[in-house]
Amino acid sequence: MTRPAVAIPEKLFFKIGEVCELAGVQAHVLRYWESEFPMLAPQKNRAGQRVYRKRDVEMALRIKELLYEDQYTIAGAKKRLANELRGGGKLKVVGSEEDAQAGASETSALSAPAVSSETDNARLHTAAHDGNNVARRSAEERQGLKQLASELRELLALLEQENKGRTK
Repeated sequence: MTRPAVAIPEKLFFKIGEVCELAGVQAHVLRYWESEFPMLAPQKNRAGQRVYRKRDVEMALRIKELLYEDQYTIAGAKKRLANELRGGGKLKVVGSEEDAQAGASETSALSAPAVSSETDNARLHTAAHDGNNVARRSAEERQGLKQLASELRELLALLEQENKGRTK
Protein backbone atom coordinates (compact mmCIF):
# COMPACT_ATOMS: atom_id res chain seq x y z
CA MET A 1 0.00 0.00 0.00
CA THR A 2 1.66 3.22 -1.13
CA ARG A 3 0.79 6.56 0.44
CA PRO A 4 0.18 9.69 -1.63
CA ALA A 5 2.86 12.36 -1.77
CA VAL A 6 2.53 15.16 0.77
CA ALA A 7 1.91 18.59 -0.75
CA ILE A 8 4.31 21.04 0.88
CA PRO A 9 3.00 24.61 0.79
CA GLU A 10 5.14 27.24 -0.95
CA LYS A 11 6.50 29.06 2.09
CA LEU A 12 9.97 30.13 3.15
CA PHE A 13 9.70 28.87 6.72
CA PHE A 14 7.57 26.42 8.67
CA LYS A 15 6.99 26.20 12.42
CA ILE A 16 7.53 22.87 14.16
CA GLY A 17 3.77 22.35 14.52
CA GLU A 18 3.27 22.76 10.77
CA VAL A 19 6.02 20.24 10.05
CA CYS A 20 4.49 17.83 12.56
CA GLU A 21 1.17 18.10 10.78
CA LEU A 22 2.73 17.58 7.33
CA ALA A 23 4.83 14.62 8.47
CA GLY A 24 2.21 13.12 10.77
CA VAL A 25 4.54 12.85 13.76
CA GLN A 26 4.73 14.60 17.12
CA ALA A 27 7.17 17.40 17.95
CA HIS A 28 9.31 15.27 20.26
CA VAL A 29 9.85 12.84 17.38
CA LEU A 30 11.11 15.65 15.11
CA ARG A 31 13.42 16.92 17.85
CA TYR A 32 14.79 13.40 18.33
CA TRP A 33 15.38 13.05 14.60
CA GLU A 34 17.31 16.35 14.68
CA SER A 35 19.66 14.84 17.26
CA GLU A 36 20.14 11.64 15.24
CA PHE A 37 20.24 12.96 11.67
CA PRO A 38 22.70 15.85 11.15
CA MET A 39 21.15 16.58 7.75
CA LEU A 40 17.93 17.64 9.51
CA ALA A 41 19.02 20.90 11.10
CA PRO A 42 16.40 23.64 11.24
CA GLN A 43 17.48 27.14 12.10
CA LYS A 44 16.21 28.95 15.16
CA ASN A 45 14.68 32.41 15.13
CA ARG A 46 15.39 35.18 17.64
CA ALA A 47 12.87 33.73 20.05
CA GLY A 48 14.66 30.37 19.91
CA GLN A 49 11.88 28.61 18.00
CA ARG A 50 12.76 26.14 15.28
CA VAL A 51 12.08 27.33 11.75
CA TYR A 52 12.15 24.68 9.05
CA ARG A 53 12.85 25.38 5.38
CA LYS A 54 11.27 23.38 2.59
CA ARG A 55 14.34 21.13 2.33
CA ASP A 56 14.09 20.41 6.08
CA VAL A 57 10.45 19.39 5.62
CA GLU A 58 11.42 17.15 2.69
CA MET A 59 14.17 15.61 4.82
CA ALA A 60 11.73 14.93 7.68
CA LEU A 61 9.32 13.27 5.24
CA ARG A 62 12.13 11.13 3.81
CA ILE A 63 13.28 10.10 7.29
CA LYS A 64 9.72 9.12 8.19
CA GLU A 65 9.43 7.08 4.99
CA LEU A 66 12.66 5.20 5.71
CA LEU A 67 11.83 4.52 9.35
CA TYR A 68 8.08 3.87 9.25
CA GLU A 69 7.38 2.52 5.77
CA ASP A 70 10.65 0.90 4.71
CA GLN A 71 11.30 -0.31 8.30
CA TYR A 72 14.93 0.86 8.44
CA THR A 73 16.70 1.17 11.75
CA ILE A 74 18.03 4.62 12.74
CA ALA A 75 21.55 3.54 11.73
CA GLY A 76 20.32 2.10 8.43
CA ALA A 77 18.32 5.23 7.63
CA LYS A 78 21.36 7.42 8.38
CA LYS A 79 23.49 5.36 6.03
CA ARG A 80 20.85 5.35 3.30
CA LEU A 81 20.40 9.15 3.53
CA ALA A 82 24.16 9.68 3.48
CA ASN A 83 24.38 7.56 0.31
CA GLU A 84 21.52 9.48 -1.29
CA LEU A 85 23.04 12.85 -0.41
CA ARG A 86 26.52 11.77 -1.50
CA GLY A 87 25.06 10.62 -4.82
CA GLY A 88 24.04 14.21 -5.45
CA GLY A 89 20.51 13.20 -6.28
CA LYS A 90 17.57 15.19 -5.06
CA LEU A 91 15.66 13.63 -2.19
CA LYS A 92 12.62 11.68 -3.24
CA VAL A 93 9.84 11.96 -0.70
CA VAL A 94 7.82 9.18 -2.31
CA GLY A 95 9.89 6.65 -4.27
CA SER A 96 8.82 4.29 -7.00
CA GLU A 97 9.78 0.64 -7.36
CA GLU A 98 12.44 1.67 -9.91
CA ASP A 99 13.95 4.10 -7.39
CA ALA A 100 14.03 1.35 -4.79
CA GLN A 101 15.86 -0.97 -7.18
CA ALA A 102 18.39 1.70 -8.15
CA GLY A 103 19.02 2.74 -4.55
CA ALA A 104 19.17 -0.82 -3.23
CA SER A 105 22.38 -1.58 -5.10
CA GLU A 106 24.09 1.23 -3.18
CA THR A 107 23.07 -0.01 0.25
CA SER A 108 24.81 -2.67 2.24
CA ALA A 109 23.36 -5.33 4.48
CA LEU A 110 23.83 -2.95 7.44
CA SER A 111 21.32 -0.48 6.03
CA ALA A 112 18.74 -3.10 5.11
CA PRO A 113 15.39 -3.06 6.88
CA ALA A 114 15.37 -4.60 10.34
CA VAL A 115 14.60 -8.32 10.22
CA SER A 116 14.03 -10.64 13.13
CA SER A 117 15.07 -14.14 12.09
CA GLU A 118 18.56 -15.49 11.57
CA THR A 119 17.44 -17.03 8.27
CA ASP A 120 16.47 -13.61 6.91
CA ASN A 121 19.81 -12.17 8.07
CA ALA A 122 21.70 -14.97 6.34
CA ARG A 123 19.67 -14.45 3.16
CA LEU A 124 20.44 -10.71 3.21
CA HIS A 125 24.14 -11.45 3.75
CA THR A 126 24.14 -13.89 0.81
CA ALA A 127 22.28 -11.38 -1.35
CA ALA A 128 24.89 -8.72 -0.60
CA HIS A 129 27.54 -10.92 -2.23
CA ASP A 130 25.43 -12.01 -5.15
CA GLY A 131 26.28 -9.29 -7.66
CA ASN A 132 23.50 -8.12 -9.96
CA ASN A 133 20.70 -9.86 -8.04
CA VAL A 134 21.20 -7.65 -4.97
CA ALA A 135 19.01 -4.78 -6.16
CA ARG A 136 16.19 -7.06 -7.25
CA ARG A 137 16.21 -9.12 -4.05
CA SER A 138 16.45 -6.11 -1.78
CA ALA A 139 13.56 -4.43 -3.56
CA GLU A 140 11.52 -7.63 -3.41
CA GLU A 141 12.25 -8.11 0.29
CA ARG A 142 11.45 -4.49 1.04
CA GLN A 143 8.17 -4.78 -0.89
CA GLY A 144 7.35 -7.98 0.98
CA LEU A 145 7.97 -6.27 4.31
CA LYS A 146 5.80 -3.32 3.28
CA GLN A 147 2.99 -5.72 2.32
CA LEU A 148 3.33 -7.62 5.61
CA ALA A 149 3.27 -4.37 7.62
CA SER A 150 0.17 -3.25 5.75
CA GLU A 151 -1.60 -6.54 6.42
CA LEU A 152 -0.67 -6.40 10.10
CA ARG A 153 -2.06 -2.86 10.37
CA GLU A 154 -5.32 -4.02 8.78
CA LEU A 155 -5.51 -6.97 11.17
CA LEU A 156 -4.86 -4.69 14.14
CA ALA A 157 -7.63 -2.34 13.00
CA LEU A 158 -10.06 -5.27 12.75
CA LEU A 159 -9.10 -6.49 16.22
CA GLU A 160 -9.51 -3.01 17.68
CA GLN A 161 -12.97 -2.71 16.10
CA GLU A 162 -13.96 -6.08 17.48
CA ASN A 163 -12.64 -5.13 20.93
CA LYS A 164 -14.62 -1.87 20.87
CA GLY A 165 -17.77 -3.82 20.02
CA ARG A 166 -17.28 -6.09 23.04
CA THR A 167 -16.69 -3.28 25.51
CA LYS A 168 -19.93 -1.45 24.65
